[in-house]
Formats: sequence, structure tokens, C-alpha cells
Amino acid sequence: ELMDMTNYAAAEQVTMPKMNVSESENDFELELCVPGLAKEDLSLSIDSDNNLVVEMVKKEEEKSEKADRHYLRHEFSQLQFKQLLSLPENVKKEAISAQVTNGILHITLPKFTEQEKLALLQRIEIK
Repeated sequence: ELMDMTNYAAAEQVTMPKMNVSESENDFELELCVPGLAKEDLSLSIDSDNNLVVEMVKKEEEKSEKADRHYLRHEFSQLQFKQLLSLPENVKKEAISAQVTNGILHITLPKFTEQEKLALLQRIEIK
């Protein structure tokens, strides 16, 4: 089972995206709501503890206050988050794929087939 290992206190200013997780016979599918973000704003990796790490860092646009204008309210800021998802044993890590479309980060986690699982169980030769 895909487990969410999020550390909510990891960043000063944390905005956690809403996430959908679905499963089929062949894969897990994650959808994270990331409006306004491009693929350059996102990072995906697998850490040494077999967690899928989804990170976002979007730098704040430079504030160009004019001499005759100042902010009364300024809510745009640097967004960042780091989300850890514990990967199940049956995920083919080398085949994970992701894309961003219409503000949604789609991550596909293919599962091993029964034949692939059997192939992974290697016999050890006794000498």
C-alpha cells in the first residue's frame, strides 16, 4: 500500500497539494493538484528508504515596487513542499513516469507482473 510519510513541519511556508491515489491491476496512479506550476518547478526522486519524494520549489517573482506604489496586501510568496510516499514492494521503480497537464501532476507507478516477480527471485548457485 502507498503510504503518505509527509512531514508537515519540514518547511517554513508549506503548501501541501491535494492528492488523488488510485490503483488498477497494472499500476498506481497519483494526481497532485499543482496549479500554476511547470515541470521545472517540480522534482521527483526515490530516496534510500524506498520513498517517492515529490518536491516543489517555486521562487517568488521579484517584487518590483515602483516609487509611487506600495503593497497594501501581498500574498504571493515562495511556495515549497516535500512529500514522501512509501513505495510498495511491487512497484517497478525504473518505470515510474510523470507529467504535468492543466495544473495536475500525474505520476504513474507500474507494478511488477507475476512473471517479472518470479524473474526477480534469483537462484544462488552452491559451489
